Amino acid sequence: MLSGQKQYALTPEQVEFYRENGYLLVKSVFTREEAQYLREEAHALIHRLAEVYSENGINAMWGSAREITDLPAQLLHCHNAQYHSAAFARLMLDPRLTDRIADLIGENIQLHHTKLFIKPPEKGAPFPMHQDYPYFPHEKHTMLAAIVHFDDAPIEKGCVCVVPGSHKLGPLEHNPEGGWHLPVDQYPLESAVPVPAEAGDVVIFSYLTIHGSGVNTSKEARTTLLIQMRDPTDHPTVLTHLSRGQGIMLRGIDPEADAGPSTDSISRYVRSRQSEAVIR
Repeated sequence: MLSGQKQYALTPEQVEFYRENGYLLVKSVFTREEAQYLREEAHALIHRLAEVYSENGINAMWGSAREITDLPAQLLHCHNAQYHSAAFARLMLDPRLTDRIADLIGENIQLHHTKLFIKPPEKGAPFPMHQDYPYFPHEKHTMLAAIVHFDDAPIEKGCVCVVPGSHKLGPLEHNPEGGWHLPVDQYPLESAVPVPAEAGDVVIFSYLTIHGSGVNTSKEARTTLLIQMRDPTDHPTVLTHLSRGQGIMLRGIDPEADAGPSTDSISRYVRSRQSEAVIR
């Protein structure tokens, strides 16, 4: 039944942990059976894309990953996965996810983008330590990511690693070469705290939290969907990373009625600053 009533919530302890540490692991948001279904959808989508664009065409490994490993590595990905499978559209609107995110962002939640990632077995590429902030800076810093795990992600699969409390440092200067990242010698992946997760778990972190991930050295793929969300009144300070699905309301309303009523539904805020758009 459709309802605006809040059905799920984080505990006060979970909210406090997130405020203090800048990340949170929420266990069993989805069932293992649901995760398996989503995993199958994800791998089928990547197979379809590879047939059209080739595996190289959907390999999103950062050039800076070479600062972590010299081994052959690959990271298969797809932005805006909800345009390829209704399963992902339903997932990002599920109140089991959005009601809990509301305890961190507020009652109104707007989509920024989604990214499907598959780290292939034995060669899944790493991410050097970084903040997401340089990719899409915003005014109020409400932006956060929720990584939904479709299979288990132990340390050997290259799970997410974080620097607890680093969101309190604010935006840091990054190296843009090969993907925005922090100096590897100052922020080694080995010094970060691993956040292993199981199928159905969700890892949430602020876009100011320093994070990265290691190589998948296991014999199984690591499959996740990242959903980047914000308060709809939190506007970008740089017009970049303007994805096709951006601006969809995942929960609540947009109190500013920013999307226009015409067929293009373009953001009023973006329209007023289109000349400033930056490609990154």
